Amino acid sequence: MRNQHKLIYVHDPMCSWCWAFRPVLGRLIENLPGNVRLLRLLGGLAPDNGQPMAQDMRAYLEDTWRRIQQRVPGTDFNFDFWTTCSPRRSTWPACRAVIAARHLQADKESAMIEAIQQAYYLEARNPSEQKTLVALAGEIGLDPLSFRETLEAPNTDQMLKDEITEARRLGAVSFPSLRLVTAGAAWPISVDYRDVTPMLDTIESILAS
Repeated sequence: MRNQHKLIYVHDPMCSWCWAFRPVLGRLIENLPGNVRLLRLLGGLAPDNGQPMAQDMRAYLEDTWRRIQQRVPGTDFNFDFWTTCSPRRSTWPACRAVIAARHLQADKESAMIEAIQQAYYLEARNPSEQKTLVALAGEIGLDPLSFRETLEAPNTDQMLKDEITEARRLGAVSFPSLRLVTAGAAWPISVDYRDVTPMLDTIESILAS
């Protein structure tokens, strides 16, 4: 049996660059060598914050969306979010939602990530709000009451903090980040937003060395 290796994807469901990376990430997952297993790790972009987002941060993020559209053609954003929602600089609730979905039903992790991204970037819904997250859980087939209880559980918050700690230990301080873990070492894989080939070539080269 061949040795198993891990490709760790460090992300945040409310990270706009992770949204831009999503199509290529899908192709990367589909084309990974058979002895490489993908593991998602939440990096926790912005801690809990009940205050309205500062105007300068709003302007920075809107500009980031525009820069992404220029750098990664085909990435869509619904800018109505900034006028119809009350933005907060708080992504940890969405991160905990991913953990809660994973805990309730392992195969719902990626569905919850996608639901949060679609809601935030295309539907002008606010994933910093618990009511949005509970509604999304129902939409992907989870029981809303069980989801809410799991979302609010202290253990869920601790799991997020543990994942953030592990991401930092791996040196992943920006998102998205990729680390290939093999033979006790974690190798950084440069993220390419347009082409999967350089990442696959790097992975194959490391595994062959």
